[in-house]
Amino acid sequence: MNLFQPTPLFPPDKSRIKEYCGIFGIYGHPEAARLAYFGLYALQHRGQESCGIVSGDGFRVRFHQGLGLAPEVFNQTVLDTLKGHLAIGHVRYSTTGSTLLRNAQPFVVHHGGETLAIGHNGNLVNATEIRRRLEKEGSIFQSTMDTEVIVHLMARHFQKGLVAALTEALKEVRGAYSLILATKDKVIGVRDPHGFRPLCLGQLNGALVLASETCALDLVQAEYLRDVEPGEIVVFDENGLTSFKNLPPAPKKFCIFEFIYFARPDSLIFGHNVYQIRKRLGLRLAQEHPLAADLAMPFPDSGTYAGLGYAEGLGLPFEMGVIRNHYVGRTFIQPSQSMRDFSVRVKLNPVRELLQGKRVVVVEDSIIRGTTSRIRVKTLREAGAKAVSMVVSCPPTRYPCYYGIDFSSKGELIAAHKTVAEIRDYLGLDYLGYISLPGMAAATRMTEENFCLACFNGDYAVKLSGDFSKTCFESCLAR
Repeated sequence: MNLFQPTPLFPPDKSRIKEYCGIFGIYGHPEAARLAYFGLYALQHRGQESCGIVSGDGFRVRFHQGLGLAPEVFNQTVLDTLKGHLAIGHVRYSTTGSTLLRNAQPFVVHHGGETLAIGHNGNLVNATEIRRRLEKEGSIFQSTMDTEVIVHLMARHFQKGLVAALTEALKEVRGAYSLILATKDKVIGVRDPHGFRPLCLGQLNGALVLASETCALDLVQAEYLRDVEPGEIVVFDENGLTSFKNLPPAPKKFCIFEFIYFARPDSLIFGHNVYQIRKRLGLRLAQEHPLAADLAMPFPDSGTYAGLGYAEGLGLPFEMGVIRNHYVGRTFIQPSQSMRDFSVRVKLNPVRELLQGKRVVVVEDSIIRGTTSRIRVKTLREAGAKAVSMVVSCPPTRYPCYYGIDFSSKGELIAAHKTVAEIRDYLGLDYLGYISLPGMAAATRMTEENFCLACFNGDYAVKLSGDFSKTCFESCLAR
């Protein structure tokens, strides 16, 4: 073994929720691929496993994909090859299909002399059964992603036209999807009828832009116009923007974890500012769990904005009791095993002089598996904290998510098997309090019925079909 060969910094932090994907598209700009790159840079928090850009100039499609972050996959030379006035891009965290180059998106296919690229944010809950049916009928799949079933379904209807083919395909799939597609002369955006995943429209000097979050529009200096509506298909081409409402309507079910955890705080999601909602979540926590303490603090960067609201609501000092190392890279020469909890300490280091003898309230956005939180609480006590309590800006996460968040089994969720008191004891806390479900919804100032709350209450808007897991297609191949 080469001791100096860089290896993954540490095993994936399975105690935290994983982002799913980010998509970006632009039509009508001479530097479309370059702007797509900047869009992916802004959306990098939504996926760090792989990324790709597809461009079109009206005559041909060009693309480049790779494993890693956008600055690792793209450089000036690569971007210069992606010529054209349109481009779409994708950053990926795998929620279905492993981290393989063949699973990088946008996924590119060739059919009938045309090239089609597709990028997907979300999960299809009936993709396994559709894939099995299509394979029995002769389809040959190139990847282990749920996204690929969409293009196979579209291929059966291409003679009707691109939008009609897409409509027919989407009538067969169920689940969460915000999609971005490109041909040599078109960019298309789609949002599922429930609107699980965000997708917004913008404009830049006459060019039309699509993005998962408005922070990507801000970076390229595009003006936010509106959200793509649930069930809407938008087409950018030489005729400008055309909207289609071809999909059957369904009740709105926005993913509330966008507000709690996923989206950047400077983004508008579902028409509301994330920063303000997170701060209101903290204010609500202060009403529901008014603890006597010397200071409130987050574990950066989770809980920071809810922590501001909690401290304000109780008149507590808001302090950064641990400092994040912003220069931790993606690879690291591993220390010896005697350096216990290294992966936690290299990221966050406590400020001992601030914590010694203090009653500390940690404000967290969520507790999923609990393993990292347990180590961090232990670190605070070792730094001299007199008492450590924790309040959480979402209710206990007791049920799996099948719509694009990487906790797809109950076995991964600490709250599915332990009471709040048991979680408190497991984490080594003096007190543990979760926000109530009505309190969380009230903090958004949106209608509770418009949110998907399945991970809290088990009420799934779209029922799961067949077996589902992150690697379900790999499992099918192994049989």
